[in-house]
Order: sequence, then C-alpha cells, then structure tokens
Amino acid sequence: MKNVPYRINLSEEYIPKQWYNVRADMKEKPEPLLNPATMKPITKPEELGGIFCLELARQELDDTTAFIDIPEEIRDYYRTCRPAPLIRAYNLERALGTPAKIYYKFEGNNTSGSHKLNSAIAQAYYAKAQGITKLTTETGAGQWGTALSMACAYFGIDLTVFMVKGSYQQKPFRRNIIETFGGRVIPSPSDTTQVGRKILEEMPDTSGSLGCAISEAVEKAVNTENCRYVLGSVLNQVLLHQSIIGLEAKTAMELYDEYPDIIIGCAGGGSNLGGLISPFMRDKLRGEKNPYFIAVEPASCPSLSRGSYAYDFCDTGHVTPLAKMYTLGSKFIPSANHAGGLRYHGMSPVISKLYHDGYLDEARSYKQTEVFEAAEIFAKAEGILPAPESSHAIKGAIDEALKCKEAREEKTILFGLTGTGYFDLKAYDSFNSGTMTDRIPDDCELEKYGTELPKI
Repeated sequence: MKNVPYRINLSEEYIPKQWYNVRADMKEKPEPLLNPATMKPITKPEELGGIFCLELARQELDDTTAFIDIPEEIRDYYRTCRPAPLIRAYNLERALGTPAKIYYKFEGNNTSGSHKLNSAIAQAYYAKAQGITKLTTETGAGQWGTALSMACAYFGIDLTVFMVKGSYQQKPFRRNIIETFGGRVIPSPSDTTQVGRKILEEMPDTSGSLGCAISEAVEKAVNTENCRYVLGSVLNQVLLHQSIIGLEAKTAMELYDEYPDIIIGCAGGGSNLGGLISPFMRDKLRGEKNPYFIAVEPASCPSLSRGSYAYDFCDTGHVTPLAKMYTLGSKFIPSANHAGGLRYHGMSPVISKLYHDGYLDEARSYKQTEVFEAAEIFAKAEGILPAPESSHAIKGAIDEALKCKEAREEKTILFGLTGTGYFDLKAYDSFNSGTMTDRIPDDCELEKYGTELPKI
C-alpha cells in the first residue's frame, strides 16, 4: 500500500464522465412504480411526464443502462466543488486507539453544505433543457432545498420549496439561504394547497413530514403552468446522480491500493447511501469483491430496520406513484425533536431491494443523543462540525472501529460525510445544554400505520 496522505484531492480530470446505474447489474430489479389511479405498473416515461421532466422520467425507469453520460454543462458546474476529497481520519483513529483505517468522503465543500447539489444541478439542467421555467420541491432539514435553490439560480428557474414545518422553525438560516438564491419557502403543511389544508384540518398542531411536503409540492407542480416537481432523494434518478460520490471515492482508494472492508452511510431516503455504495455494490453483484454494507438510520424513523417491505405511497396525500419499499406507512409523522433530516417514512426502492435480497448487509438505528456524542468526538478529532445526518454514519464508523480495537483486527472503513452542521447549531445547543431527548416510536404506533398500507 502507498503512503496515504490525510486528504486525497483528485484533479478535475477525475470527475466522472458517466453516472453509474446500479440497477443494470441487479439480477432481480426493484419492483415497478404503480400508477395511483390504476394501480398498474408505470412502464413509459410519458406516464411520469406530467410530474417530472421527461429525461428524468427516462432515467427513473431505466433498469438496463449501466453507465449514463453526464452532460458537459453539468460537469462544468461540478468543477466548482468536485472532485470532493477523500480523507483518511488519522486523528480519529488515534483518538479511538483503533487499528482500523478510517476514510470518509466529504461532500460539504459547497454552499449547501451537502451532497444534495450533485442531483440538484442535474435535475435543474434537464428542466432547463426541456424549457421548464418553474420547479417545486420539498425539503426536510433544508440541505436539498438549499442545493436546489443554487441550481435554479444558476439556470434561471423559479423555485418554490415546501419545507417541513418542524425544520422551518428549527433552521431559519437554511430558509434564509434558499431565499437568498431566489427560492420561495413555504412551511408545510400549509394553507396554500388543498392537501395541506386537509392535513391541517386533521392534525392542526402537526410539525409536518417529508410525506406532507411532497404532497404539497406535487399538487402545486401539476396545477402550475410550465412547472415540474423534483425530489432530492428516494428516486432511482437521484441515486444515479449521486453515484458520483462512490465513483470518486473508489478511484481515490484505488490510487493508494486500498479497498474498503466496511462501507457505512446514513439512510433517510437513500440518496447519500445509494450514491456512496453503488460502485462498490457493483463489485459485489458481479462477484468480484465482498464489502460489508451498513445503513444507519435514526431510531425515531427506522424504515429499514423496523418497517414493512411493501407497496406504499411516496407521500402523505396519496397523489404520487406507489413504490415497493421498506416503509413505516405514508401517514407516519416522525418525531419533531429529531435534529437530523432523515425523516422520510420510506426508503429508496433500490436500497430496499438490495437490503431485502441480502446485498445490503445490515440496517441499524441510533438514538439522536448517541449520534451527537459521536459527532462531537469526530469534530474534536477531525476539525469538521458534521451535519446531524452524517453523524449517524460517524456513529456507525466509530462502533465498527472500536470492534476492530477489541478484536485487534485491522479493517478498512469507508463512510460518507454528507455535509457540515454549521446550520444545525440549535441542535448542537440542545445537545450541549442537556435538553435534547430521544423519541422512539413503539411497536403499537408502528403497527397502527402499518395496517394502513395499500392492499396490492
């Protein structure tokens, strides 16, 4: 093995020229999306054309093309913040006293402070190419809304963001950045849409959810001229765009004759996890390597570890297509006190299928207080204040490194540091002041929402 520096910075020639579509190498494909009106499989891009841009709809349904060219205009924008560095966490290794080698792929070198810009710029590009002048979306913790506002400003597209009300109240600076880039932010659920008014009537004090915000964004898109809806996670197209994370990480590790034994990603809707693991998953699917994959999710919203693998609506208002995924139920409202953005009721159909078929090895959940304990250990060692979402992966990596210490075993661990936590200082203040609490749904609560799943 070559002597590995702290920070492996690739030159721009290493920005991938193609995204990788992991579905092409899956022996059994994810189940098709279902039309909510007919409950029949969606097979043609035109069936999604009223909601999504047509090229994005094609990417959503493409199960066979392994590598898809990245348009040069997107690669030009990627050059502003990519390739993103792969960092050897020497200081964290020393702090833990572990023989494990720990690497993290850092995606926070842009104003949005997260990996979300990788897909935002792609989706805005395809909207502009189609002549679309307006976009709507949802955002949870605000990273996606921030990234999309940057992309829409770049391409001159109007943007409306429905932000989960709990996050809207907790994270005003995210809202300020979206507005600085020209986006309009509406706390969800709101009285600006029919579905929002219905949800408020049923649950007037709700803090909202991504499912609620998706419903509102879709309703506004389909009722607004020359407007489409875009989503920051879950969808096949998003995992495709985010594969740039794993492609760069794999190239950087290969330059130093390294290959991860364990790969860890935080899991909410699946965009970061799917993007990080996809190129390595290709090796596993093809029988060339056998890395161990771990998905880490919040105990307050444990879709993979405690959900049902079933068809469910992707939104609370039941206006979107249905997806076969691990789900807690579309009506599930996660705890408002959870500080991270991993609050979606379901999981990416690709991630769900890989987990169901045993290729994604493990799903584990952590309480937010223990996640923030890990975040502070990491920050003190590595000098980066991590996003709460990323800190789930950090907690998983620390646990695996301590197992290596106990077993006196040297393993190579790779995890995704999806972004920075500088807009999450209220959450850190809550943790440091001792007022942060943990809210974990009990079995009765999950069973209640599970019984409301569509009968397919």
